[in-house]
Amino acid sequence: MDSIEVAQFDTLFNFRDVGGPAGHDGRTVRSGRLFRSDTPHRLAGADRTAFATFGVRTVLDLRRPYEVERDGRIPDFAGLTWQHIHPEHAEWDKTPYQPGADLARYLADRYADLASTGTAGLAAAIGLIADETNAPLLVHCVAGKDRTGIVCGLTLAVLGVSDADIATDYALSTAAGERFRAWFATTGRAIHPALPPLSCPEEAMLLFLTELRDRYGTIEGYLRHAGVTDAQVAALRDHLLE
Repeated sequence: MDSIEVAQFDTLFNFRDVGGPAGHDGRTVRSGRLFRSDTPHRLAGADRTAFATFGVRTVLDLRRPYEVERDGRIPDFAGLTWQHIHPEHAEWDKTPYQPGADLARYLADRYADLASTGTAGLAAAIGLIADETNAPLLVHCVAGKDRTGIVCGLTLAVLGVSDADIATDYALSTAAGERFRAWFATTGRAIHPALPPLSCPEEAMLLFLTELRDRYGTIEGYLRHAGVTDAQVAALRDHLLE
Protein backbone atom coordinates (compact mmCIF):
# COMPACT_ATOMS: atom_id res chain seq x y z
CA MET A 1 0.00 0.00 0.00
CA ASP A 2 1.20 3.51 -0.77
CA SER A 3 2.23 5.52 2.26
CA ILE A 4 -0.55 7.63 3.77
CA GLU A 5 0.17 11.22 4.62
CA VAL A 6 -1.30 12.10 8.01
CA ALA A 7 -2.50 15.68 8.18
CA GLN A 8 -0.96 17.77 10.93
CA PHE A 9 -3.06 20.04 13.15
CA ASP A 10 -2.31 21.60 16.52
CA THR A 11 -5.29 20.06 18.36
CA LEU A 12 -6.47 17.30 16.00
CA PHE A 13 -4.08 14.39 16.23
CA ASN A 14 -5.39 11.50 14.15
CA PHE A 15 -6.81 12.99 10.95
CA ARG A 16 -6.15 11.24 7.65
CA ASP A 17 -7.62 10.33 4.28
CA VAL A 18 -8.62 6.67 4.07
CA GLY A 19 -8.12 6.65 0.30
CA GLY A 20 -5.20 5.09 -1.55
CA PRO A 21 -5.04 1.33 -1.00
CA ALA A 22 -5.90 -1.25 -3.66
CA GLY A 23 -9.35 -2.82 -3.58
CA HIS A 24 -11.53 -5.05 -5.75
CA ASP A 25 -10.58 -5.71 -9.38
CA GLY A 26 -7.41 -3.65 -9.25
CA ARG A 27 -9.36 -0.49 -8.40
CA THR A 28 -8.13 1.83 -5.64
CA VAL A 29 -9.95 3.48 -2.77
CA ARG A 30 -10.77 6.99 -3.92
CA SER A 31 -9.06 9.81 -2.05
CA GLY A 32 -10.89 12.85 -0.75
CA ARG A 33 -14.11 10.92 -0.04
CA LEU A 34 -13.67 9.34 3.39
CA PHE A 35 -11.60 10.75 6.24
CA ARG A 36 -11.06 9.57 9.81
CA SER A 37 -9.93 11.40 12.94
CA ASP A 38 -10.11 11.87 16.66
CA THR A 39 -12.77 14.24 17.97
CA PRO A 40 -12.70 17.57 16.11
CA HIS A 41 -14.50 19.63 18.75
CA ARG A 42 -11.29 21.55 19.48
CA LEU A 43 -10.96 22.99 15.95
CA ALA A 44 -10.26 26.71 16.06
CA GLY A 45 -8.07 29.31 14.41
CA ALA A 46 -5.55 27.88 11.95
CA ASP A 47 -6.81 24.33 12.57
CA ARG A 48 -10.32 25.38 11.58
CA THR A 49 -9.03 27.02 8.40
CA ALA A 50 -6.95 23.94 7.52
CA PHE A 51 -9.88 21.60 8.10
CA ALA A 52 -12.13 23.63 5.82
CA THR A 53 -9.83 22.95 2.85
CA PHE A 54 -10.85 19.27 2.85
CA GLY A 55 -14.44 20.17 1.97
CA VAL A 56 -16.01 17.75 4.44
CA ARG A 57 -19.77 17.65 3.93
CA THR A 58 -20.80 15.16 6.62
CA VAL A 59 -19.36 14.37 10.06
CA LEU A 60 -20.19 10.94 11.48
CA ASP A 61 -19.71 11.11 15.25
CA LEU A 62 -19.46 7.67 16.92
CA ARG A 63 -19.05 8.88 20.50
CA ARG A 64 -21.31 8.00 23.40
CA PRO A 65 -23.99 10.59 24.17
CA TYR A 66 -22.26 11.65 27.40
CA GLU A 67 -18.97 12.15 25.50
CA VAL A 68 -20.73 14.51 23.10
CA GLU A 69 -22.33 16.36 26.02
CA ARG A 70 -19.00 16.53 27.87
CA ASP A 71 -16.80 17.77 25.01
CA GLY A 72 -19.19 19.24 22.47
CA ARG A 73 -19.40 18.57 18.75
CA ILE A 74 -17.48 19.85 15.77
CA PRO A 75 -17.89 23.62 15.27
CA ASP A 76 -20.32 24.77 12.60
CA PHE A 77 -19.06 24.99 9.03
CA ALA A 78 -21.08 26.19 6.06
CA GLY A 79 -22.69 23.22 4.33
CA LEU A 80 -21.60 20.68 6.96
CA THR A 81 -24.04 18.17 8.48
CA TRP A 82 -23.37 16.45 11.81
CA GLN A 83 -24.67 12.91 12.26
CA HIS A 84 -24.46 11.16 15.63
CA ILE A 85 -24.53 7.35 15.64
CA HIS A 86 -23.56 5.49 18.80
CA PRO A 87 -22.89 1.74 18.36
CA GLU A 88 -23.92 0.22 21.69
CA HIS A 89 -21.05 -1.35 23.63
CA ALA A 90 -19.92 -1.87 27.20
CA GLU A 91 -17.67 0.64 28.91
CA TRP A 92 -14.08 -0.57 28.76
CA ASP A 93 -13.60 -0.08 32.49
CA LYS A 94 -15.95 -3.05 32.94
CA THR A 95 -13.09 -5.15 31.53
CA PRO A 96 -10.02 -3.07 32.45
CA TYR A 97 -6.74 -3.60 30.71
CA GLN A 98 -4.16 -5.30 32.92
CA PRO A 99 -0.66 -3.87 32.42
CA GLY A 100 1.57 -6.40 30.73
CA ALA A 101 -1.33 -8.28 29.13
CA ASP A 102 -1.42 -8.99 25.40
CA LEU A 103 -2.62 -5.64 24.06
CA ALA A 104 -3.58 -6.94 20.61
CA ARG A 105 -5.70 -9.70 22.15
CA TYR A 106 -7.36 -7.26 24.56
CA LEU A 107 -8.24 -4.82 21.79
CA ALA A 108 -9.50 -7.52 19.42
CA ASP A 109 -11.80 -8.78 22.18
CA ARG A 110 -13.19 -5.30 22.78
CA TYR A 111 -13.77 -4.86 19.05
CA ALA A 112 -15.54 -8.22 18.87
CA ASP A 113 -17.75 -7.14 21.79
CA LEU A 114 -18.69 -3.95 19.97
CA ALA A 115 -19.38 -5.85 16.74
CA SER A 116 -21.73 -8.11 18.73
CA THR A 117 -23.68 -5.46 20.64
CA GLY A 118 -23.40 -2.52 18.26
CA THR A 119 -24.79 -4.09 15.09
CA ALA A 120 -27.53 -1.50 14.57
CA GLY A 121 -25.15 1.42 15.03
CA LEU A 122 -22.46 -0.10 12.81
CA ALA A 123 -25.01 -0.83 10.08
CA ALA A 124 -26.27 2.76 10.28
CA ALA A 125 -22.71 4.09 10.10
CA ILE A 126 -21.84 1.97 7.06
CA GLY A 127 -25.11 3.00 5.45
CA LEU A 128 -24.27 6.66 5.94
CA ILE A 129 -20.85 6.17 4.34
CA ALA A 130 -22.45 4.25 1.46
CA ASP A 131 -24.61 7.25 0.52
CA GLU A 132 -22.57 9.21 -2.02
CA THR A 133 -24.42 12.42 -1.25
CA ASN A 134 -22.79 12.47 2.20
CA ALA A 135 -19.24 12.58 0.81
CA PRO A 136 -16.71 13.87 1.62
CA LEU A 137 -17.39 12.33 5.02
CA LEU A 138 -15.38 12.38 8.23
CA VAL A 139 -15.87 9.56 10.75
CA HIS A 140 -14.56 10.05 14.28
CA CYS A 141 -14.85 9.00 17.91
CA VAL A 142 -12.74 10.29 20.82
CA ALA A 143 -9.24 9.09 19.92
CA GLY A 144 -10.13 8.00 16.40
CA LYS A 145 -8.57 4.58 16.81
CA ASP A 146 -11.08 2.01 18.15
CA ARG A 147 -14.68 2.76 17.13
CA THR A 148 -13.40 4.69 14.14
CA GLY A 149 -10.92 1.91 13.40
CA ILE A 150 -13.72 -0.67 13.37
CA VAL A 151 -15.95 1.34 11.03
CA CYS A 152 -13.09 2.14 8.65
CA GLY A 153 -11.79 -1.43 8.81
CA LEU A 154 -15.19 -2.86 7.91
CA THR A 155 -15.61 -0.33 5.11
CA LEU A 156 -12.19 -1.03 3.62
CA ALA A 157 -12.73 -4.79 3.86
CA VAL A 158 -15.96 -4.52 1.85
CA LEU A 159 -14.03 -2.50 -0.73
CA GLY A 160 -11.64 -5.42 -1.12
CA VAL A 161 -8.67 -3.89 0.67
CA SER A 162 -6.34 -6.54 2.09
CA ASP A 163 -6.26 -7.15 5.83
CA ALA A 164 -2.57 -6.22 5.80
CA ASP A 165 -3.33 -2.79 4.31
CA ILE A 166 -6.26 -2.25 6.67
CA ALA A 167 -3.99 -3.09 9.62
CA THR A 168 -1.30 -0.72 8.31
CA ASP A 169 -3.77 2.15 8.24
CA TYR A 170 -5.09 1.22 11.69
CA ALA A 171 -1.56 1.19 13.15
CA LEU A 172 -1.00 4.81 12.09
CA SER A 173 -3.12 5.76 15.09
CA THR A 174 -0.25 4.72 17.40
CA ALA A 175 1.79 7.80 16.48
CA ALA A 176 -1.36 9.89 16.75
CA GLY A 177 -1.89 8.53 20.26
CA GLU A 178 1.58 9.68 21.22
CA ARG A 179 0.84 13.18 19.91
CA PHE A 180 -2.46 13.22 21.81
CA ARG A 181 -0.82 12.01 25.02
CA ALA A 182 1.80 14.78 24.81
CA TRP A 183 -0.90 17.41 24.33
CA PHE A 184 -3.17 15.92 27.02
CA ALA A 185 -0.36 16.10 29.56
CA THR A 186 -0.44 19.89 29.20
CA THR A 187 -4.10 20.02 30.28
CA GLY A 188 -3.47 18.73 33.82
CA ARG A 189 -6.03 15.97 33.43
CA ALA A 190 -5.37 12.23 33.84
CA ILE A 191 -6.21 9.42 31.43
CA HIS A 192 -8.50 6.81 33.01
CA PRO A 193 -6.27 4.10 34.55
CA ALA A 194 -8.48 1.26 33.24
CA LEU A 195 -7.81 2.19 29.64
CA PRO A 196 -5.08 0.46 27.62
CA PRO A 197 -2.10 2.28 26.10
CA LEU A 198 -2.98 4.52 23.14
CA SER A 199 -1.34 2.05 20.77
CA CYS A 200 -2.75 0.19 17.78
CA PRO A 201 -0.77 -3.00 17.08
CA GLU A 202 -1.55 -4.32 13.61
CA GLU A 203 -2.27 -7.74 15.12
CA ALA A 204 -5.35 -6.37 16.90
CA MET A 205 -7.06 -5.47 13.63
CA LEU A 206 -5.89 -8.69 11.96
CA LEU A 207 -7.36 -10.75 14.80
CA PHE A 208 -10.63 -8.83 14.72
CA LEU A 209 -11.15 -9.28 10.97
CA THR A 210 -10.06 -12.92 10.96
CA GLU A 211 -12.32 -13.88 13.86
CA LEU A 212 -15.26 -11.95 12.41
CA ARG A 213 -14.90 -14.00 9.21
CA ASP A 214 -14.61 -17.20 11.24
CA ARG A 215 -18.02 -16.43 12.72
CA TYR A 216 -19.86 -14.95 9.73
CA GLY A 217 -18.01 -16.35 6.71
CA THR A 218 -17.15 -12.96 5.22
CA ILE A 219 -17.13 -9.33 6.31
CA GLU A 220 -20.08 -8.81 3.97
CA GLY A 221 -21.80 -11.66 5.79
CA TYR A 222 -21.35 -9.86 9.10
CA LEU A 223 -22.62 -6.57 7.69
CA ARG A 224 -25.69 -8.24 6.22
CA HIS A 225 -26.30 -9.79 9.63
CA ALA A 226 -26.02 -6.29 11.11
CA GLY A 227 -28.54 -4.88 8.63
CA VAL A 228 -26.48 -3.47 5.77
CA THR A 229 -28.25 -4.13 2.46
CA ASP A 230 -26.81 -5.46 -0.79
CA ALA A 231 -27.64 -2.10 -2.37
CA GLN A 232 -25.58 -0.29 0.26
CA VAL A 233 -22.61 -2.61 -0.27
CA ALA A 234 -22.84 -1.96 -4.01
CA ALA A 235 -23.08 1.79 -3.39
CA LEU A 236 -19.96 1.72 -1.21
CA ARG A 237 -18.00 0.11 -4.02
CA ASP A 238 -19.46 2.38 -6.69
CA HIS A 239 -18.47 5.67 -5.12
CA LEU A 240 -15.41 4.76 -3.05
CA LEU A 241 -13.50 2.75 -5.66
CA GLU A 242 -11.94 4.11 -8.83
